[in-house]
Amino acid sequence: MNLRTPIQELTFTAIDFESAGVASGRTDVPIQIGMASWQFQRGLADLFVSYLHTDQSITWSAQNIHGITVKDLVDAPELRSLWPTLKTMLQHQVVVAHGKGTEKKFLRAFPGHGFGPWVDTLLLARATWPQWTDHSLGTLCDALSLTPMIEQACPRRQWHDALFDAVASLFLLEKILELTQAWQAPLQWLLQPNQSAWHAHQAQVRRRGAGGNA
Repeated sequence: MNLRTPIQELTFTAIDFESAGVASGRTDVPIQIGMASWQFQRGLADLFVSYLHTDQSITWSAQNIHGITVKDLVDAPELRSLWPTLKTMLQHQVVVAHGKGTEKKFLRAFPGHGFGPWVDTLLLARATWPQWTDHSLGTLCDALSLTPMIEQACPRRQWHDALFDAVASLFLLEKILELTQAWQAPLQWLLQPNQSAWHAHQAQVRRRGAGGNA
């Protein structure tokens, strides 16, 4: 993909996973996947969500966050079986996630998939609002009055549902582009946002904290 392509000419596909949770002696696994795409002219499209089969139990702490139970996973497909869908939606697209580490980790189930480049809306939000103390997806969308639009796009869903969160990251991306008027900027502008102001603000907060504890 040409990193000099203007943002408004590209299609962005967001992905989000919910997981079974981390427990002693085992590796975390995905139990729900959500995806959606967005393009400047077309807007939001191609919403997809599915529970995912696992033989592992869901930790209490994870279930307390997303509300997914083992009953929801009955007859759910395995992640590997969804390869045709993932390939169709993610290949040759700009992939979006809010804190991309979890999504990239679970996509290792498909070695050599080649998906990307990746846009991380968490990094973009830190660069856009360095003075804010909380850059979690829900807090950002509430502060920017985006949550009602997300609820309209994803009826009967809520935060920590994989589709809801994927759509939220796209609405957040659109809001950042709207505020910065970066439609004509090259894709490269989104891939490595300048977080120097956020790092400086964090350092200042730490210094104030250290001084208060002295």
